[in-house]
Order: sequence, then structure tokens, then C-alpha cells
Amino acid sequence: MDDAVNERSRAVIIGGGIAGLATAALLGREGYDVTLLEARSEVGGRAGSWARDGFRFDTGPSWYLMPEVFDHFYRLLGTSAAEQLTLTRLDPGYRVFFENHDEPVDVAADRARNLATFEAIEPGAGRSIGRYLTSARSTYRLALAHFLYSTFASFRPLLVADVILRAGRLGRLLLQPLDRFIARFVTDHRLRQILGYPAVFLGSAPSMTPSMYHLMSHLDLEDGVYYPQGGFSAVIESIRRLAEREGVTIITDARATAIETGDGAHPRVTGVRYADADGSPREAPAEVVVSAADLHHTETTLLPSELRTYPDDWWSTRVAGPSAVLVLLGVRGGLPALSHHSLFFTEDWDDNFQRIFTEPTSVPDPASLYVCRPSATDDTVAPAGHENLFILVPLPASPGIGAGGEDEGGDDTVEGIADRAIRQVARWAGIPDLAERVVLRRTLGPADFARDFNSWKGSALGPSHTLRQSAFLRGRNASSVVDGLYYAGGTTVPGIGLPMCLISAELVVKRLRGDVSAGALPEPL
Repeated sequence: MDDAVNERSRAVIIGGGIAGLATAALLGREGYDVTLLEARSEVGGRAGSWARDGFRFDTGPSWYLMPEVFDHFYRLLGTSAAEQLTLTRLDPGYRVFFENHDEPVDVAADRARNLATFEAIEPGAGRSIGRYLTSARSTYRLALAHFLYSTFASFRPLLVADVILRAGRLGRLLLQPLDRFIARFVTDHRLRQILGYPAVFLGSAPSMTPSMYHLMSHLDLEDGVYYPQGGFSAVIESIRRLAEREGVTIITDARATAIETGDGAHPRVTGVRYADADGSPREAPAEVVVSAADLHHTETTLLPSELRTYPDDWWSTRVAGPSAVLVLLGVRGGLPALSHHSLFFTEDWDDNFQRIFTEPTSVPDPASLYVCRPSATDDTVAPAGHENLFILVPLPASPGIGAGGEDEGGDDTVEGIADRAIRQVARWAGIPDLAERVVLRRTLGPADFARDFNSWKGSALGPSHTLRQSAFLRGRNASSVVDGLYYAGGTTVPGIGLPMCLISAELVVKRLRGDVSAGALPEPL
């Protein structure tokens, strides 16, 4: 299945999100003649942006974590994050509002202050969470060294002392859910929520997520939360520039319709059929095809049934991550009560998660929310005297909930969810006139994710990181049926999130090289 690079070998990338752009850039540097096909009129995918009336919104990811992964990716291409981006470390990293508690909790930019904060909430918690964070840091470093950069094409690189000596502990971390692991360290409900919330970044719930992922707390409580000036569209634009520098041809308004293969006992990719901006059929020939589109869409729409590695019955046993209603607001006047990142946690958030993941699903009310106020850090995202506000309401993955729209023009259910979220933020954060100060409003709903990104079940993130959908159990990044077909993005290994998408691009390179090592590639390529 491994493809040796030869002069002018052609590669076609399906999808111009961060994973597709990153894969295109790396393959261009590897010497491939790369064409990237993006169905929409602009690149970015879920990491998109939208602008109107002097406001500019990121419409997807908004947390810059794991900075060393970004920097490693840039260094593979002969540059660095410092050269490409202007990063601001947020302090506080985020603020947390709790139902039935008057005072929010600020999570600071360093470990010592956070431990002092937790100690003030629960005597003894400073020391116990110190142990928790030491474990999180150790597990994170182990994951970086031996798991995140592995294609799992071979397990032999994992048979090293560093992993074998920790095998028993790793087994326990995989089998014990995160919420039960957290309960060993703290009793205060608020502290448990702060430690458990990273499960949401993984499209999961604390009760469904392996405690291996407590490593995430190292990132926000110790390593720090950053913001790229200009927003995440600045990250996308930097990778696009680098891809074009490596000779990549980017074609927008190019909707892939089929992955083409040759005949024979061992089918191999020959190219991609797509429809151009006029709807006319086109073909991009290739010896290598990488789909950075949603894996379910790739397998069940772009391939015939006999060539699928992951057919419909495989997907019937999978768990989709949550969808969301996104509320983009331009607000007159200041909003100092909100940090750059603010979280709003309901008292009974177990009920929230059950409504999202347990059939029959329903929309949580009240819901635990995420709010981003980038205008606290970036004066280019809103006109003078105004604020930029992004509210995310996690929901069941169900396109039937509806689509959003501008100026309250979305489906009734979506707009009703948005109204409730605005009232909740106003009440909990002490901004009673918030709704009256809104001068611009746009919503997005699950149906938008399904339509715009071919997202499985309208999920905002991809398959949830449950035990059966993590690491080598998440699925291969290469077709087991079609030679020359590979996958990248949040729906394949290593998983959800912008850093994981960058790693997924590197894993394609490793597949093509036949590299089964567990670590990151040497810099630069």
C-alpha cells in the first residue's frame, strides 16, 4: 500500500480545511504534483470565517492549544509558528460561570495560580490537583512520543521500555472513564467540571472518555491557551500560503463526486471526478488521493460499496460527537464581564450529556455553553465601540434540528436555542441588556454542518473519542481496499482538533514513505 515518490507523481487532496491544506503543503514539499479540490468558494472548512458590517467571526475552532504541534508542522516546511503567526498568551486562559454560584472562576495562565485558586475552593485540592497535573504532563509527553504521531501500521515501535514499563497504568487509564478518575482527586463539583470539560473538545462526555485524556488538563491549566492575532483564519491563510509556495494548485468551487479506480483484483486510485463552479464534470488524474473530507462521506458517497473500508454497518456501531448551534453576535458597547473564553456550566451537566448522547436525544435546556469574545484580545474583529461574541450550544448530532440564518432568519428551533443562550449568558454574567445591544446576528445549526461539510449526522466535530474510537481503534488513515487512497482530518487518526489535523497530514507522509515509527518526522522535510 505504500507509494514511493517518483518524479511528478500526482496527488489530489479532497477538502481544503486545515488537514487538507496541511497535507497538500507537505506532499508538495515531498515532490508531488499536488492539486487540492475544495467544494466551497473559500478554504478553511470548519475553521472558516464570516464578515459583515465591520465584524469578522471565526466560525469554527477558537482555542489554540498544543503550540509545539503547530511549531513542528511549520518547521517541517522550513519556517516556524513565530514567523507565520503573532500569538498572544491569554490570561486568564478562560473564565467559568457556574449555575447557582455568584462568582465565576478564572483559570490563569500558569500552574501555581491555578493550584492556589483550586485550594481556595476546596482545601487540599491544590496538592491533589498538583498530582493530577503531574500525571497529565507525563501522559501527554508519552502520547506525543509514542502514540499521536503513529499510523499504527505496525505496533512494534510501541514495544519500547518507556511504554512497556507503563503498560499497566496505561491500561487502567484506557479502561477507566475520565469522570471516575477525576473523582479520585477532588470532591467539589465545580473543580470536577473544570477537569472534565476537555472531554467536550474530544466530542465526548466525561463518563464516555477514557481517563487517558486527562492529559488535556496539562494543556489549559499548565501549558497555556493562546490566540493567533487575526483569528484562526490567519492560521488557515498561513498554511494556504505555504501550500502554494510548495507548488500546490488550489481549486475552489470544486465538489468531488467520485474517487476513480482502475479495474482488477487490486484496485488503485486513478484520480477524482468533480463538478466545477458551473456544475460541469471534471477529472483530476492522480496516483495518490488523500481525502481530508468527512470519512463517512468519503467512504459511503465517493466510493462504490465494494471498495469501502468502512461500510454502513461499521458506522452503525459508531458514536458521533455532538453538533451545535453557533450564535455570532455583534454587540454595541463593552462586555468586560466576559473573558476571551468563557464557559457556562449547568449544575446538572450529566443531564446535558445524556440528552446529547443517549437515545432518545433532546436539546438541553438550560445548556452548558461556550462563549468566545475575541474582541477582548483582537481589535480587528469588531468596529470601535463594539464587541464580537460567539456562543456555542452543544446539541445532539441531528440535522433535523435545523439550519441557521442571518438576522433571526434561521429555522425556528435554531433561533429559539439562540434566544435562550443569549438570555442565559445575560443572566449568569450580569449583562441584563445584552439582547438589546445586539446589532448583528447570525446563527448556524446542525443542518449547516451536514450541508456545508458533509458532516456525518451533522456533527460539529466528528466521531466521539470513546475508547472504541481512539488511537488505533479510531480507524486506519489508509484504505484497506484501494491502493493509493489515504485519509486525513479530524474523522481519522489521531482525532479531533486543529493540532490533531496537522498531525494527520504528517501521518499521510509517513504512510507514503512506509515509515512506521511512532515519533514525529525530522525537521524540515
